[in-house]
Amino acid sequence: MTADGDRVAIVGAGLAGCLLAVLLGRRGIPVTVYERRPDPRVAGAERGRSINLAISARGLAALEQVGLRERALRRALPMHGRMVHPKGGEPNFQPYSADRARAINSIGRAELNRFLLDTAEATPGVRLRFGERVTGVDAEAGAVLLEDAAPEPAGVVLAGDGAFSAVRRSLRLEHDDADFLEHAYKELTVPPRNGDFALDPDALHIWPRGTSMMIALPNLDRSFTCTLFWPRSDFAALRSPREITAYFAEHYPDVAGLMPGLVDDYERNPVGSLVTVRCEPWVRRGAGAAVALLGDAAHAIVPFFGQGANCAFEDCIEIDRCLDETGGDWARALTLYQERRKPNTDAIAEMALDNFVEMRDRVSSPVYRAKQAAQHALERRLAGRYVSRYELVSFSTMPYARIPARIRRQNLALGGAVLGAGAALGLALRAALRARR
Repeated sequence: MTADGDRVAIVGAGLAGCLLAVLLGRRGIPVTVYERRPDPRVAGAERGRSINLAISARGLAALEQVGLRERALRRALPMHGRMVHPKGGEPNFQPYSADRARAINSIGRAELNRFLLDTAEATPGVRLRFGERVTGVDAEAGAVLLEDAAPEPAGVVLAGDGAFSAVRRSLRLEHDDADFLEHAYKELTVPPRNGDFALDPDALHIWPRGTSMMIALPNLDRSFTCTLFWPRSDFAALRSPREITAYFAEHYPDVAGLMPGLVDDYERNPVGSLVTVRCEPWVRRGAGAAVALLGDAAHAIVPFFGQGANCAFEDCIEIDRCLDETGGDWARALTLYQERRKPNTDAIAEMALDNFVEMRDRVSSPVYRAKQAAQHALERRLAGRYVSRYELVSFSTMPYARIPARIRRQNLALGGAVLGAGAALGLALRAALRARR
């Protein structure tokens, strides 16, 4: 399309929008990126809106494509497992992998976004336009609609403008569902203590409390970003500094004293929503433009498997791959992109919701810990043949949609082997008894 002078527009200069701009720019495709915010490298990140990222195999594979893998890892902290803080008990460390060697990587969203913005800005053919609020797209006219300016022409519009996407709303899709959890989130901070980490920096810390939880991820400045995941009504229940400090002293006693700014953070930081977006189709073709959704605009998921950014990065890589396979035919490439990615994003959305229950309820259970130890023992004994769901999601690039079936097959095979061994043991015992007679 660029041979005919058609413009490619990307809406949203977040993680996915920037990565896609770099990939397209390197193909020689001129791209304009519209972002409603001021340049975050100048204005800074919004207070209480970071939700640290856990970049794992999928995200690292995508960053490798644009030469940012090692740079990101240098600015990230590896977390080799969960540190679970049960109420009334001692913290216990639960490694993510059977060999205890694999880790997910804590990195600030704002910092990774800066890397990607810098790379996009340095890519020939990519233009970044900040303070430009896109209100929708007119696929028939082939135009991006702007809040305070005339529509601008675009032959391809790729919308990465988040879970509450203006582009998605303007398309009036046949199916567009946003399922909100009754839970919401709020961020707090554990600062360094005597110049060092106040908690173990090699772990993602979890305080499971049944219907709610708090997590903490380490930062390079030796602080921790904590996130409360509570029923929305619970946030309003604490009305005074005294109530806030008393509640945390009771429910999070081992960390409450490490948060000198607790009351200020609690009172000033916003309460954020947790939403799963399911919509289709992601692709709309009009007389003037082809439009496609990606990242949270197409499939926002809750953050409990740490896969939101990883999944969005995979969208970008898939679009780039489909352009290769179709010889740059945007219509065919975007159709193929949707066919391949939709089943995968549906699968990770369900796994993320299930992992919320695991993190807030199951991880503190002795039964869960015994099951996890048994899984790791099987992974060591049956290397490559038995792999846990967590490892397949976080430490492989197996398509998400194939993971549930893989887990079912290996569990059936394991169950059959156990039954077979039991039957063989029974036959041997009966034979032994007959021989004794």
